[in-house]
Amino acid sequence: MARFEVLGLGADRELIRSLAKRLAGDGPDSARIRATVHSTISGEQSKTGGILDALRRSPLVGADLDLRRPLTAGRRVDL
Repeated sequence: MARFEVLGLGADRELIRSLAKRLAGDGPDSARIRATVHSTISGEQSKTGGILDALRRSPLVGADLDLRRPLTAGRRVDL
């Protein structure tokens, strides 16, 4: 742990203190807050294509699966 002195608006005092308390923890909530604050301050755009990247990392990539289904005439429906 380290102690910091921060200059800011008086109205933000409680916000900064509560943020510091939450960041002092080492749980998943602290990591999420850290990531959110970091991306907000750095001005990075959110990355697109995350689902496509996840599918490309799948262990089934290149498995040459046969996903064809038999073609059936269907069933008659009486409306």
